[in-house]
Amino acid sequence: MSTEPSQDTTATAQHWRSYGPLDLHPILMHAMEAFNEHGYHGTSVRDIAGRVGVTVPALYYHFENKQALLATLLETSIKDVLDRCRAAASEAGTDPLARFCCMVESIVLSMAHRRSLAFLDTEIRSLEPENRARYVALRDYLQHMLLDTVEAGRTDGVFTTPIPADAVRSVLIMCQGVANWFRPDGPLTAEEVAERHVLLSLGTVAHPGAVTGHAMPPSSRRAPLRRPSSARPATPHGSAPHTSP
Repeated sequence: MSTEPSQDTTATAQHWRSYGPLDLHPILMHAMEAFNEHGYHGTSVRDIAGRVGVTVPALYYHFENKQALLATLLETSIKDVLDRCRAAASEAGTDPLARFCCMVESIVLSMAHRRSLAFLDTEIRSLEPENRARYVALRDYLQHMLLDTVEAGRTDGVFTTPIPADAVRSVLIMCQGVANWFRPDGPLTAEEVAERHVLLSLGTVAHPGAVTGHAMPPSSRRAPLRRPSSARPATPHGSAPHTSP
């Protein structure tokens, strides 16, 4: 199972903390918006074609069917997360604590900055068996990356959780949940949310420093990026309120 992004997916950012506008084929962009608004089964190919401004046959020229659109979007999302997580781990070096902190940070930043794409994870149930197996294998790869780091930390005495696999699953569920509630106009920036989730995740894997709030290594600490309260726009009508962790 290859975990390398295909040539027609979103290019990986030069640095794992950097996020530009989402670069998707227009058909994929409109399909993503439709799936998020109406769900996979509530969206037709004709709906997507209408949003794009093309005929249904023209859409089929680029993508075989609606299932291919969903599978491509989900694989684009998880491969980008994987690439950024690997880059974060590589930058952190061999220290398990630094690697864990940077990996969790990278995942949360992905969920926040790419929330419209990450939210589609809820549609995994709509994938056909072959596509689902491929997507789950990629998601499992991410879980094993994090678990290997936690196991290394247990060996070094940095993490003391007696149930590392369960702890890692809990960390990933918590991080992935950010895509459900984060709003860029909320009280916390994506970077602040990531910093808090690193601390919460360290508590989950039983790192002693998580209790005092001094668990993160210096390399993962950055000055908070706070926006002035007067500049914070109101929550758009119809969107969910931002809930701080």
